[in-house]
Amino acid sequence: MRLIFIYGLPATGKLTVAKELAALPGLAGYKLFHNHLVVDLLLSTFEFGSEPFVELREQIWLSFFEQASRSGVPGLIFTFNPETSVRPTFVPKTVDTITANGGTVDFVELACPIEELKRRIDSPSRLEYRKLSSLALFEELEARGEFDTSHRPKARVTIDTGQLSPAKAASRIAAELGLV
Repeated sequence: MRLIFIYGLPATGKLTVAKELAALPGLAGYKLFHNHLVVDLLLSTFEFGSEPFVELREQIWLSFFEQASRSGVPGLIFTFNPETSVRPTFVPKTVDTITANGGTVDFVELACPIEELKRRIDSPSRLEYRKLSSLALFEELEARGEFDTSHRPKARVTIDTGQLSPAKAASRIAAELGLV
């Protein structure tokens, strides 16, 4: 299985680009695994960043990757926001899980100018999931260093979503990863 691991700050367009990528004809059979499916599940019971939240989130993510790898899914597109509640071992464990089952991992970073990100943060589309949608909270978290993690993976592809539409960003990712 090939894991396309898309990461970036909040409001860089990870889910929007991932949906466009999953819809490309060359990625037939690839499944989209949006990280908020797990985050929102856990928020129903646990406080964000609490020990049970962090433990279960990682267990579910890694179990999902392992089962998808074993079940013959050709590819998986995963969205991820690196932040300080994610353990530094999560990314290496992800790579180990995928490669142990004969797969590969491609890291894709989405970025955009901070002013564009701040303009997007309260977009109504972000309310569908329990995504960060408060500019004041984003600025507070940013000032505290919550998004400055040293365990961010090294990207094979970096896309500026402030310059490209989601469809063009997805097409560029597919081209640079040799998927089209």
